[in-house]
Amino acid sequence: MRYYFILLSFFVFTWLNPVKGDAFQIEVKQITHGPMTHFFGYIGHVQNIPWNRSGRYIVALQTNFHDRMPGKNDPANVVLIDTHKEFQIKVLDQSHGWNPQQGTMFYWNPANQETQFFFNDRDLKTGKVFCVLYDIEKNKRIREYRFTDTPIGNGGVNQNGVWFLGLNYARMARLRPVTGYKDAWDWTNNIAHPKDDGLFKVNILSGKKNLIVSFYQMAKELQSVGKNITSSHLFINHSLPNREGDRIFFFARAGWSGQKGERINHPFVFNIDTSHLNSNRIHIGGHPEWDYGHRMIGRQKERQIIFDTNNQIIVGSLGSPEIFPDPEGDIALSPNGKLFINGHKDKKKKSNYYTIFDRESGSHARTEGFNIGHWQSGDLRQDPSPCWNRNNDQILVPGVSKDGKTRQIFLLTLKR
Repeated sequence: MRYYFILLSFFVFTWLNPVKGDAFQIEVKQITHGPMTHFFGYIGHVQNIPWNRSGRYIVALQTNFHDRMPGKNDPANVVLIDTHKEFQIKVLDQSHGWNPQQGTMFYWNPANQETQFFFNDRDLKTGKVFCVLYDIEKNKRIREYRFTDTPIGNGGVNQNGVWFLGLNYARMARLRPVTGYKDAWDWTNNIAHPKDDGLFKVNILSGKKNLIVSFYQMAKELQSVGKNITSSHLFINHSLPNREGDRIFFFARAGWSGQKGERINHPFVFNIDTSHLNSNRIHIGGHPEWDYGHRMIGRQKERQIIFDTNNQIIVGSLGSPEIFPDPEGDIALSPNGKLFINGHKDKKKKSNYYTIFDRESGSHARTEGFNIGHWQSGDLRQDPSPCWNRNNDQILVPGVSKDGKTRQIFLLTLKR
């Protein structure tokens, strides 16, 4: 027999897991409201956590539209949400380097997670993208990582600090608009496999950058496995530093968004210690996440699988197809590695659903649907994008307001 306990209050809803007894109670609270749109942006995988170290502040973006892609003259406010003051919002700065799907690639600085975070921006005169390091204690930008020859933005911060990955968001805007910054300056126009672009690594303290893998190198690897990429313009998505800080996963892609050439979606793992680029023998789809021990969580057919990047084999799975109806959904592992969340989309019901899975007990709970309205596909789609807190008991998720006019942030609180 299934038991449902529903507590209704103003913007607060609680329900019990309808499948596995009392694994979790999930309390849901809407923490931002119109008339402005509020969102964090990207998936909270690889410990991309919206909260600062103490958990008092949540960093987010605030905009006055969500029904079109932003251009260079469409700034978004960079804001802090104060969890100690009824989620009061304070505007800190503005960004001209953002998009609806990934936000501005917020990351709290691992070296100072209490007061410092990264976000992307662009120079309005030159159109060149750069990364910003902001300090909320000093109320100002304390560093800008500008490179005149190869202007790049943050593509993921090493979970142990020291460096962040750099990507050419202007190239991404040309080849996959949903992930790039429209009208940014691109030094690689009309070049399919540039030797001076690809995946960069930037030292946070020194500000020095180096190109660790070029698109030219990726093209050679893809040709060696039989891919026809002569006219395919490569780009990168999902650049993910692992938990140990010695490997990077990414997809090399081509042929998306109406671009000419063969469609490419190939996974690579780059080893920091040996500078070796490894082409995955097994494709793990979806939005992969790093587990501990050089393992990754991804999708293989209808299963949520665990993939060993050392031995290039599938070594296990999580749950079942009944628990995770869409293993290619947005996924994130809790900081302690014990809890796992999968956010999947039901287009018929115009909603995103979230399944939280306990890896130790095998129990799980699923939320009710979060409204996505007609924003189900395309560059403006409302992806599930779940993000864990540092205490492994709260998750941020997005949702479209009931009137469809704005997108807002909701807080899931797990209670045993």
